[in-house]
Amino acid sequence: MMADAALSPSPSPKGRGELLVRVLGRVAYEPTWRRMQAFTAGRGPDTVDEIWFVEHPPVFTLGQAGRREHLLRDIGIPVVPIDRGGQVTYHGPGQLVVYLLIDLKRRGIGVKELVRRMEQAIIDLLAEYGIRAQRKAGAPGVYVNDAKIAALGLRIKNGCSYHGLALNLDMDLTPFSAINPCGYEGMAVTQLRDLGVKAEYGAVLDGLLRNLEFQFARDEAVGSKGQELGA
Repeated sequence: MMADAALSPSPSPKGRGELLVRVLGRVAYEPTWRRMQAFTAGRGPDTVDEIWFVEHPPVFTLGQAGRREHLLRDIGIPVVPIDRGGQVTYHGPGQLVVYLLIDLKRRGIGVKELVRRMEQAIIDLLAEYGIRAQRKAGAPGVYVNDAKIAALGLRIKNGCSYHGLALNLDMDLTPFSAINPCGYEGMAVTQLRDLGVKAEYGAVLDGLLRNLEFQFARDEAVGSKGQELGA
């Protein structure tokens, strides 16, 4: 059983339900993934949407589009094949991982709109630290000077999302050199520390939560439907 701290539910627009936030701390990847699957499979029409903030021990995750050749060498870190879209990425200490368990149908949004909101929340957060970040066409995630600072990967099942995003804060980036991050050979990665920001983990978590809440307090155009997306 994973201990967690549930924060106060955040209101969502126009009676579309609440947003329950859980701060789970450092937890193993696979049990957390299975918990997401079980939560999504057990959802009903009135199940409250949740956002989970976690940190993982070192692990490579291989999405449904992933290929083993993108794992360039064995450095002793476990590889977990999973059901999100996208290819291979790395999770480890010093990275803020956010899982979004959202009923898209109930909120009246599609997967493209969900991705837009996730990316925008990160871009707005980084702007608060004086960092200019961008999207990149055809490569979901958030980038600073062409180096990836945040990866996105989603699974949509019965109109509900799980998986989410990973933002690099203050971590050992060396394991990224053992893979083609998100399937791109030679892709540069970066983190807040290397951009001159020494922010406390909790402060970044609070800031990202605030920006995500802002995005989900808006009712905008519905994006096109999809089943999975990843980076």
